[in-house]
Amino acid sequence: MELKATSLGKHLAQHPYNRVRLLNAGVEVSGEKHEYVIPFNQLLAVRCKRGLVWGELEFSLPDDKVVRLHGTEWGETQRFFHYFSHAWQQWSEEMSGIAAVVLEAQAGRLRELEQQDRWLKRADISSFQQQIDDTFAALPLPVDRLMDFDACSEPYEYCLRWLQDSESQRQTRNGAWTRRMLQQYADFFDGVESSPLNDAQARAVVNGEESVLVLAGAGSGKTSVLVARAGWLLLRKQAVASQILLLAFGRQAAQEMNARISERLHSDEIEARTFHSLALLIIQQGSKKSPKVSRLESDTDARHRLLIDAWRQQCSEKKAQASGWRQWLTDELEWQLDDGSFWQDDRLAKKLASRLDRWLGLMRTHGGAQAAMIDSAPEAVRDLFSKRIRLMAPLLKAWKNALKEEGAVDFAGLIHQAVNILEKGRFVSPWKHILVDEFQDISPQRAALLSALRRQNSQTTLFAVGDDWQAIYRFSGAEMTLTTAFHHYFGEGDRCVLDTTYRFNQRIGEVANRFVQSNPHQLKKPLNSLTKGGAKAVQLLPDDQLEALINKMSGYVKSGERVLLLARYHYLRPPLLDKAATRWPNLTLDFMTIHASKGQQADYVILLGLSAGKEGFPAAARESVMEAALLPQAEDFPDAEERRLAYVALTRARHQVWLMVDRQQPSAFVAELIRQGVPQLRKP
Repeated sequence: MELKATSLGKHLAQHPYNRVRLLNAGVEVSGEKHEYVIPFNQLLAVRCKRGLVWGELEFSLPDDKVVRLHGTEWGETQRFFHYFSHAWQQWSEEMSGIAAVVLEAQAGRLRELEQQDRWLKRADISSFQQQIDDTFAALPLPVDRLMDFDACSEPYEYCLRWLQDSESQRQTRNGAWTRRMLQQYADFFDGVESSPLNDAQARAVVNGEESVLVLAGAGSGKTSVLVARAGWLLLRKQAVASQILLLAFGRQAAQEMNARISERLHSDEIEARTFHSLALLIIQQGSKKSPKVSRLESDTDARHRLLIDAWRQQCSEKKAQASGWRQWLTDELEWQLDDGSFWQDDRLAKKLASRLDRWLGLMRTHGGAQAAMIDSAPEAVRDLFSKRIRLMAPLLKAWKNALKEEGAVDFAGLIHQAVNILEKGRFVSPWKHILVDEFQDISPQRAALLSALRRQNSQTTLFAVGDDWQAIYRFSGAEMTLTTAFHHYFGEGDRCVLDTTYRFNQRIGEVANRFVQSNPHQLKKPLNSLTKGGAKAVQLLPDDQLEALINKMSGYVKSGERVLLLARYHYLRPPLLDKAATRWPNLTLDFMTIHASKGQQADYVILLGLSAGKEGFPAAARESVMEAALLPQAEDFPDAEERRLAYVALTRARHQVWLMVDRQQPSAFVAELIRQGVPQLRKP
């Protein structure tokens, strides 16, 4: 059957199409110079319209395309439309039956995946979506018409939700699965640690993404989560013990983790390692060598003697070196030097040794040639940095000679060698799951080691716990953005937040949290406390009232309770502590730097040294050229790391914190704390 425009209609319409012919499963629309075949499987709708005189047919196609036929006699147009509609609808009903079978089959596969007893990963979604796209492409009907057919509408809507709103569907499904796991394995979550895991902890443990960052504020139980995660992998048979790698940042932390795993999981097969012991294992198995770590790495005095001896030798033998060092120490560090052989000054040497150690450590961690170090330095300090590097080069050479004589390697060399072995494929990783503690302390070098391990097996998961609010080791090469931009560096996954602290009270938490979060670069997260705490849980007190404060505390601090005195620098240790053992024999008083207090807790904390100045808190000393060139770039916010140090100090306390203020030169932090409502007292 066909329909043609009348001669007059054709002339007046001036349209490219003037004839339509019904085909077996479609229509052909044509004109003098144009011809267009429209299969039924591309046709969305047909409309029959009447103009002033003639009829009009309008065929709607995907992508908002429309094909029109004008100038037909109205009665003929109606007859053709009714005949065509009957044929099209008959074909559509037949095809909808086929489409329904295909859609139900795809919906069934999705439901099976939903019902699987496992976490649905983000990576799974792409395969889901590809399956749905392939299914839609195989349908005999246009997808825009599927809602018109009862047999197709429900499975189509279900598939469409997984295609267009897949993340919401995945989260809803994983939420239901998580609730089922927490109920089914309630005994595990109640008994895996000394106290039952809370809801946020348990949800973090079961999260099955390939890259999971658990943000855990001070005292929120991140180590419990790490131990429970290892236990969960074993319980669910997702791994055997030898396939779980647990990493800590220090030997003592690794030993404590091993003891905890042995006690809680009753297994000695999972061994927590440091990054350096991991690198040593990779080198031993990947190169058949057994490198020895230099004694200099563990002997600070010997390391300092080596560097000072090399420095003195250079200054005494080469005038250019002596002149360069004089300029460096006087211009940048603003030190007063003797006119003559300043390098022979023992007090100066002792003061300089720790700085030489730190600068050399940054050079060793970089691992590149001098030219590469200079090229990677910020342009603002590049010229001056190149001069500093030339002065440090003899010390680096002396270090390398000492290692050669000892037949040993240093820590930085260990990790560089391990990464090279992994990249050359000489070591096959046995680990399916990598668990990392204190992730906020990770450096680019350690991150490179993790990435090299995961490149060997794309299925290896990374489960990291940390707290960017406690990122206080930038001076040793740690880079906070590896935590704050975790998924950029380590692949898509989830971020979990532990929202309850079991250490400090609500008032301490309010002060500490608000103080650290004034830096917009810190990740925002809630941290609630189980105890309220009084309005005076945090107090500002003049530093000359320290002895009076400890005297008063000796009257009410209970036996077994700990008082922790913290300071920015070790030399701020109060002399009155020398007599503490006899003056206050029943008080447990401990002093340490804030950096050393990481991981510690006490009933009461006294933070010393809130003063302004070059070596105050926050420290006003400028960053050295070496640090500006070799350390990760600091975030653009005043005293960002000093602010995190204050947070660490505040959150060591369970009950109360006193902040000791210099009356003459108060710290810049004092005014901010007063604005927060922290009371300022004249005496305890």
